[in-house]
Amino acid sequence: MKHSKKSVLYLTQLAILVAIEMVMKLIGLGSVPFGPLYMSFLTVPIAVGAIVMGPAASAVLGGVFGLVSFMDAINGASIMTSNLLAVSPVHTFILCFGMRVLMGLCVGLVYRAVSKVCKKSGVSCFVASIAAPLLNTLFFMGYIVLAFYQTDYVQGLVSAKGATNPLMFVALLVGVQGVIEAVVCSVTGTAVGRGLQKAMERTTDHR
Repeated sequence: MKHSKKSVLYLTQLAILVAIEMVMKLIGLGSVPFGPLYMSFLTVPIAVGAIVMGPAASAVLGGVFGLVSFMDAINGASIMTSNLLAVSPVHTFILCFGMRVLMGLCVGLVYRAVSKVCKKSGVSCFVASIAAPLLNTLFFMGYIVLAFYQTDYVQGLVSAKGATNPLMFVALLVGVQGVIEAVVCSVTGTAVGRGLQKAMERTTDHR
């Protein structure tokens, strides 16, 4: 019975975070157009899932993010991924979906590792929350460089930015967007994740 209650609670929490991701996307808070890329805050629910529920949940939430991103590529909502889709649908799916699942899993593992080393939960929450946008950028842009860098579309962006190598291209393309994502996601994820932790602790203490 106790295991059953935990499973129901887990699935309920996961469903709520998935719903939050979808609502954020629908009202425009999840993905804000920023040049050829999106400035995405959908990493916040992923970080919260990693903090409250663990790596499996954050991987699932990363997958939801990835499916939303791939749909943007299909319907033309994302300039970059729509162009990449025309080059290779398979690599674009891996880029949008696979890299987001990997990111979510890694955020959960990062939180678990830091929480074992540091007993201050606020520190663990912050590290997980800032890891989410940073790893999202690392995996997404890293795969673009790996799979698409020599394509005409990406080389056009390289020329437009005046980049002389892949690392400079990533830095120039992400730029301010990456900083804003990191600040917003780290602050919001830490506050929400720590708040939920405290709420769950109080609930447990009252039983």
